[in-house]
Amino acid sequence: MKTEVIKRHVGDSLKSLRRNGWMSVAAVSAVTVTLLLVGIFMAILFNGNRISHQVENDVQVRVYIDRNVNKTKKAALRKKLTKMKNVTKVSYRSKSTELNTIVSGYGSQWNMFKGDENPLNDVFIVETTSPDSTMAIAKKAQKLDNVSDASYGGKTARKLFTYIDGVRNWGFGFTVLLLLLAVFLISNTIRITILSRRDEIGVMRLVGATNSYIRWPFLLEGAWTGLLGSIVPMVFVDIAYHVVHGSMDISEASNGFSLYPVMPFLLWLDLLLAVVGIVIGAVGAVVSMRRFLKI
Repeated sequence: MKTEVIKRHVGDSLKSLRRNGWMSVAAVSAVTVTLLLVGIFMAILFNGNRISHQVENDVQVRVYIDRNVNKTKKAALRKKLTKMKNVTKVSYRSKSTELNTIVSGYGSQWNMFKGDENPLNDVFIVETTSPDSTMAIAKKAQKLDNVSDASYGGKTARKLFTYIDGVRNWGFGFTVLLLLLAVFLISNTIRITILSRRDEIGVMRLVGATNSYIRWPFLLEGAWTGLLGSIVPMVFVDIAYHVVHGSMDISEASNGFSLYPVMPFLLWLDLLLAVVGIVIGAVGAVVSMRRFLKI
């Protein structure tokens, strides 16, 4: 396609947007609302998946040692745990360390249990080669001598994964409905443009204009509508993500989980929103032309 023809198509598409006035505004607004919700869902789902993988990889077995067990028996228990299949590391945490963790997380009122009043157990933290092996290791560890209990975060992790899967599925379905609504509104805008320019299209056909030459301005009009509708969502999502990411820095440092870094995450998210806007705009134009442009 020649440069002059491309310039003409771009100019015609922009003129058509201005000519349609409020219908163009309505279509752009529909895309804006749609992509705003889509952008929020994408940011939540992407980071939800990231955290779920972090939780999955952080699943450990906590082996609680019987009270009043001497150092020799603790060393023997540690050796048995280390020799278990799929165990990568065994670390020791005293009951005083466990209590200090509770105090730092839940408040100084737990200081009353320090010293001889400490009701907690010494613990071995067992790290495994994969999350799938934690259940089997927990069951084996529970049967060892001088072990009062063995637990792991598998149940909590599975609940989290189930919840995230549900949010992902519902979010995907809701997003599809929003995109279809935006396509419908854009197609109606393009249809009005086609109807208002029916005589002009007829003249173009009489002088030998090809089908693609007639279609291109409408495709570009739909793409412009989608691109313009993506600007506000990109700005809003970027600002909101900066605020949320900054407010979570402290909690991330304490629990070991983190959101995606602001950059390049927002760059890719903005690019994705722009592409989605252009695609649904172009699809809206195609739908309108197939139904109402008889050429």
